[in-house]
Amino acid sequence: MNSNQKKLVKSTVPVLKTNGTDLTKHFYTRMFTHHPELKNLFNMSNQASGKQQHALAGAVLAYAEHIENPEILINVLKSIGNKHVSLNISPEQYDIVGHHLISSIKEVLRESATDELIEAWTQAYNELAQIMISIEEDLYQSALKKDGGWKGWRTFVLADIIEESSEVKSFYLKPKDQNTIADYLPGQYLSVKLFVPELGHEQARQYSLSSAYHPEYYRISVKKEHQPNAPQGVISNALHQKSIGDEIWVSAPSGVFHAGIDGTQPLVLISGGIGVTPLLSMLETNKNKLQENTTVWLHSCRNEKVHAFKDHIDRLNEDNDWLTTHIFYETASKEEHNPVKEGRIDLAELKDEVLIDHAKYYICGPEVFIKVQYNSLIKLGIAQEDILYEEFGPQLLHFN
Repeated sequence: MNSNQKKLVKSTVPVLKTNGTDLTKHFYTRMFTHHPELKNLFNMSNQASGKQQHALAGAVLAYAEHIENPEILINVLKSIGNKHVSLNISPEQYDIVGHHLISSIKEVLRESATDELIEAWTQAYNELAQIMISIEEDLYQSALKKDGGWKGWRTFVLADIIEESSEVKSFYLKPKDQNTIADYLPGQYLSVKLFVPELGHEQARQYSLSSAYHPEYYRISVKKEHQPNAPQGVISNALHQKSIGDEIWVSAPSGVFHAGIDGTQPLVLISGGIGVTPLLSMLETNKNKLQENTTVWLHSCRNEKVHAFKDHIDRLNEDNDWLTTHIFYETASKEEHNPVKEGRIDLAELKDEVLIDHAKYYICGPEVFIKVQYNSLIKLGIAQEDILYEEFGPQLLHFN
């Protein structure tokens, strides 16, 4: 891109701030009309809720704002690339997206969409597409080079299903071909794909691996949404209806949110609800690797009934001096000596426990939960680079 084209792209920033979601809504409607097969790739629950449109609008705006130096966004692009790889996105699909995005810009901006502006955005998109394709090709090749690695979808069998709470089940996945499975970093996720008869197409969802790596199986732990017919509950409810022996499609482990398996830094793990899953993988890896890094575990959920892995964490806490736990229920029993705290996590009240030299802080949970904990850590003086977080669903939060 030349300097004039970059200026033209930046000139659309005010329009994107005001009408970005209108543009992305138009884009998705247009693309799915011409390519309904892409509904097999995109999360249609996020389409229905509007989250995907908001996430894409934010991404387009961020790219326009940083068009002169898109490398600033490299961490976000790598996160998106990991998700694309987990969905087996191909370079050809970037051509489809590009065509409908540029066409949507023309149709939404109308007379403001001059030939020069459209050419500038075409060049901008093509450069971004090449960055993403390069990132994703590196990730594909890295996965294939792993012992047991693969590209695309592989059939796995549900070897066991365990109830972890009133709304969470763990699924133990073994490869149908009985060949080796790739290892992963604690905190990473799998994509799981099912055909959904009521929708008439396939749907994929990402689920964090909820245990330390085991060479014979993967474990994911899935919360069943309370409204089975709501868009966001389609896949979780379908999984909860599965039986041992059923088959599902699975992509190779992926994701940028993870802890190192040989790290020596203390860990502060802060989870809300089903956000417990990637952090549990970190905790178990810490134990299994005999690293015994000082670890503080903070978990918040509604009550004991929905508290997944409660007994497991209690045993780990009792057996390991390096681990300290703080559990919070919105509604807790009033039993004497009950170690559970009523209310929500307040890091300011626990600063003596969580302010540890050279610690890394990992947060996972709902969007509002992440915001509260992240801002609390910043107020306590924790550096941005020492705080990592995982937001389930489209990326709407950008703190660092």
